[in-house]
Amino acid sequence: MTISLQQLRAREYAWMDDDASMYLNAASVGPMPAAAVAAANEWSALRQQPQRISVPRMQEAAATARAQFAALIGARAEEIALMPNTTYGLNLAARALPLRPGSILTFDGEFPSCVYPFQALSSRGVTLDLIPRRNGLPDEDALVAAIEQRDDVVAVVVSWVQFATGFVADLARIGAACRAKGVFFIVDGIQGCGVRPIDVHALPIDIFASGAQKWQLSPWGTGFVYVRPELITSIEPHDVGWACMKSSTDYTRLTDYEFDFFDDARRFEVVTIAYHDFAVANAATALLLEAGVAQVAQHLEELGDIVVDWAHSRRDVTLVTPAEPARRAGVLSFTPTDLDGMHARLREGGVVHTVREGAIRLSPHMYNTADEIRRALELLEA
Repeated sequence: MTISLQQLRAREYAWMDDDASMYLNAASVGPMPAAAVAAANEWSALRQQPQRISVPRMQEAAATARAQFAALIGARAEEIALMPNTTYGLNLAARALPLRPGSILTFDGEFPSCVYPFQALSSRGVTLDLIPRRNGLPDEDALVAAIEQRDDVVAVVVSWVQFATGFVADLARIGAACRAKGVFFIVDGIQGCGVRPIDVHALPIDIFASGAQKWQLSPWGTGFVYVRPELITSIEPHDVGWACMKSSTDYTRLTDYEFDFFDDARRFEVVTIAYHDFAVANAATALLLEAGVAQVAQHLEELGDIVVDWAHSRRDVTLVTPAEPARRAGVLSFTPTDLDGMHARLREGGVVHTVREGAIRLSPHMYNTADEIRRALELLEA
């Protein structure tokens, strides 16, 4: 039976009822639930006496992480490689995919991780073209038209959910245009993974990368990359280490030097992973799966409706995030005429938030309540 979000808050985030602050900044750092903190304490004690940690237990932590991350996005464990963050997964796409000379397309306003790894390919004759924004948001029509009309496009990289505006890309539409032209489709999923349902098997996505430290409520240094199964053994890993070889599972014969990659996505895991941190991430991911991503998404839609209605009622506020529920997730951004004043009132009122690209960004999660959102907005009425 799926746990209610009210029960989940009482069990995992009891401190929020007593703390003077209000946490609305999951898009920057997701607060770990009590279960994850308990796992961190347990593994820290084990790490103090590492003789108590067996190799099978470490391997089990990694295997569980792959399986649970896969469950979040509708994939299979063998299609998941563990990564320290989103950027590593995007660099895998930039370096390992067989890109011929040509152009990669992305939106202007993307997070830099969707830009710099691909700008670095200029020596290979690959350039990155930014599709200009329209009314401050990604111009999806222009992107799709460029894919369909241009013959030099070799790949497209976009964020599923934009970090500054909260705009949700239509991955099915963009992916279909890419597939029709034989163009690789790469997705940065960090601002949507865990708070919006997704089935990567139903979408034309080649590589999907996400860090777990935000909406997945996990430690820094944890994340994953999904590689479309048909690509796993057809692309050569750009970075090669001992951990991506089949022989790495047998510590008694590491110097046999058998150059034989794993047949699954583990071939892209170059080095010893942070077993401790992924064990903690497992506790947080289990919580998301227990709550159900669909329930989380519905809750965030309801919280978002409150902010949207408030912004539309104000003459001194311009909503940046799309009002349409299908086009937003947990990121809620608006630009006030008095940015500094509203930012200060929130900060002085204990509302943990941030400013991105000239807009106030609120990013509630499943543990926040409608009353909290209303109280935060009341501070802005002062």
